[in-house]
Amino acid sequence: ERDVVRGEDSFRAFEEVLQYARKEKADIILLGGDLFHENKPSRTSVHRATTLLRQYCFGDKPIHIEFLSDQASNFHTSQFGNVNYEDPNLSVDIPVFSIHGNHDDPAGPG
Repeated sequence: ERDVVRGEDSFRAFEEVLQYARKEKADIILLGGDLFHENKPSRTSVHRATTLLRQYCFGDKPIHIEFLSDQASNFHTSQFGNVNYEDPNLSVDIPVFSIHGNHDDPAGPG
């Protein structure tokens, strides 16, 4: 976002992928890590990415995948305890799965 020439490239490419997934009625989106260029992205970057995800990945399309492993074990550190597409308070129609990249910190703060 800070590059004068290429500042919008990442957001444009991300939106293009999301548009294509929606158009083709994708079952899931798999992010291969490094959604952001920095370990601690700016609030603007987080807001833009969240806005795009909400715009393209929320809706009322039925989910046809099943999380087979024990959610209590996989989400024991989360206050929610299950995958978000099974949350009745959310309307996810394209689940997004992400693998951490070399700019991400899977351990979190501390």
